[in-house]
Amino acid sequence: MPPYVNPASPDALLHRAFVSVLGQVRPVGAAVLIDPRRILTCAHVVNSALGRERFDPVPPSRGETVSLLLPHVDRERVLVGRVVPETWRPPRARPESARPEPPAAGALPYYGDLAVLELDTDAPPGAEPAPFLPHREGNEVVALWASGHALPTVRAMPRVSAHPWIALDVLGGRVAEGFSGGPLWDRERQAVVGLVVASHEPPGRPAADGPDPAARRYGPPPAMYAIGLASIETELPDLPPVAVPAAGRGRQQLVSMLEQLLPSRRQLVECEERLSARLRRRSAGAAVDVEQLAGLAMGVRRGVPELLDIVYDQLAESRAGGPVGAAGAADWQRMLGIARIVSPRERLSYGRRRNLTALLAACAAVDPGTLLRTVLPYADDIPAPGGLADATAILEGYDPPAGQPMPPLLQGVVHIGVHERAAGGELADDLDAWVRSAAPRLGVAPAAVDQFRADAATAPHALSPAAACAGPGAARARTPATPPRVQVELLPVPPGHLFTYQIWVWSEDGRHEVVLTEDEGVPSHHVVESIRRVLRTEVREDPETALLEFFVSPAWMRLDVDAWAFPSDAEDSGFYPGITRRVVLRSSERTRETYASWKRRSSALPTSPRLLLDERCADPAVARARLEVSPEAGIVVVSCEQRLQGRVLRQCIEAGVHTVLWHREEHGERVSTDLLALVEGIDHTQIPEIVRLERAKAMADPDCPGHHGRRLSLLHDGPDHRPPPLAPDPWALTQP
Repeated sequence: MPPYVNPASPDALLHRAFVSVLGQVRPVGAAVLIDPRRILTCAHVVNSALGRERFDPVPPSRGETVSLLLPHVDRERVLVGRVVPETWRPPRARPESARPEPPAAGALPYYGDLAVLELDTDAPPGAEPAPFLPHREGNEVVALWASGHALPTVRAMPRVSAHPWIALDVLGGRVAEGFSGGPLWDRERQAVVGLVVASHEPPGRPAADGPDPAARRYGPPPAMYAIGLASIETELPDLPPVAVPAAGRGRQQLVSMLEQLLPSRRQLVECEERLSARLRRRSAGAAVDVEQLAGLAMGVRRGVPELLDIVYDQLAESRAGGPVGAAGAADWQRMLGIARIVSPRERLSYGRRRNLTALLAACAAVDPGTLLRTVLPYADDIPAPGGLADATAILEGYDPPAGQPMPPLLQGVVHIGVHERAAGGELADDLDAWVRSAAPRLGVAPAAVDQFRADAATAPHALSPAAACAGPGAARARTPATPPRVQVELLPVPPGHLFTYQIWVWSEDGRHEVVLTEDEGVPSHHVVESIRRVLRTEVREDPETALLEFFVSPAWMRLDVDAWAFPSDAEDSGFYPGITRRVVLRSSERTRETYASWKRRSSALPTSPRLLLDERCADPAVARARLEVSPEAGIVVVSCEQRLQGRVLRQCIEAGVHTVLWHREEHGERVSTDLLALVEGIDHTQIPEIVRLERAKAMADPDCPGHHGRRLSLLHDGPDHRPPPLAPDPWALTQP
């Protein structure tokens, strides 16, 4: 007998879609049912089930079968699945799918690692395709082990998402091999938000089931990685649209509007047959009614925009004036308004979105971040886009402001087309054709598009990558590009003498990727050697001015980077990150609760006074009170005993302070006066360079051991803060 699953339980949908992938003697991974005949999992899970090398890139033949089990539906029935060849995406080291070289051992993240299995027969009765949604920050998720039992499970919190993976902090349980390929389940939203792909257990961390709870909390938490829905759709553009949780709001309005627009039985049946074919679902044929048509559209990702496309074509065939002519314009606008209620973040049909993404992949004349700031000047907290496709996906979720006929999505695509044409690109005509086709379906008249394009063409250079970092008047005078940043996510391994790390490179041309990782504890000189190598090989265009950022936790703010040395060789002199570079230590443990304070202090930085927290403020309650009565102070000098500095620093971080300057060993009136004088009248953006110069002066004068630059430390978390996508940071800020 199959295990009983209460159909009313919160996780019933997950249980009915959860699949265990079997090897020769035991489960080797998990998968998720996406329609009655198809299973989605990781490619490395398929390789393991077939007894092949984990990252084997060769597609399995149709003769090689994988054994599958739906343990919560029918634990006795073993299903047979075969890899669909066109969906085979083996793990690869680089984003380019044309170069499928396997990733190096231990290299995270990597790309691909997806496969779709087709069953020889339909899934057993009771099985149900899983609903999918994009993951949401702040929502806890769970993952199931390959055995299919409710336990063990893993609880995790999404940390941040960056193509190709979502990074999650493990809150409970322990990630094992059998979790790979299995679904991440968001209980609050009742949907799958990704597939588990890898994990990382920090070296030296005690076991999750160890006897000492305090020891289990010591050091960085283990991490789990997943492939999110956006990455799945990017890797598998021909995958049938996945199911989504059926919406409740707006359903009756949609049904009523369909009854009005499709009054005849013939029109209703034709629309349902077309929609079923596009969504690759079985048609109800002559038995369909308007409720079923609405339910079909609302239960599939991008199903509502697909329905709009079909209804638009149906009306164009039956009405002489067309759906947006004089007779139907009002009805069509009401239909669009209802669609935005039912499907608030989706405007484009599946095929139209895919065609746009394919065009944008070859466009390079527009900076994605600048495009968002230009089209959405009124929006706060816009996430940093990973590219033009990501930027248009963000624009798709916004409605136009009052009085503006052009939705932000079309505005963005028109801007891209104008700049591609100005740069001599070959895709401008294709982008214009895409806009001409999409605009009527979004309720926009061709004349409005033409007028907007003419206006955008008056300044065709304003959104180019070269102008992305330029200020007002950039059309007349260019400002130098911002130097690249080398960002080090540094996780100390207890007792603090060894480190694991990920090194990222960020530049204003849109590059932001991990270039080097180390998952085993290594000493500081190994970290410095890796940084030096990245500076030489990854930021060759500007190796001497690149900003070096360490992302560390508050408990490690006394990290003495001045003492980290790269030994000299025949090519170069000794390299000290804290002396030769503009080094910035950034907190990686801010929370959403501090964000409001951070924004308030950001706006006041140019005029805010410098605040001193001396030995009288060593008590955390006193420091917190001083910070509360100075809500605009963004630059703080700390001067108290070394053993008390950590507590005061934590109060500064929790209060949203941007810049903290302190001496690691000395305190007192003289040190306080020196440090206050150091930052008085200095623009906050120049403070990292001022501190670097003071450190260099102290090193250059060994006969003056009392120079305040020796052991000087800086936390600079200013408004241009851009944490690495996989850094342990629970929130992300917009681009500088």
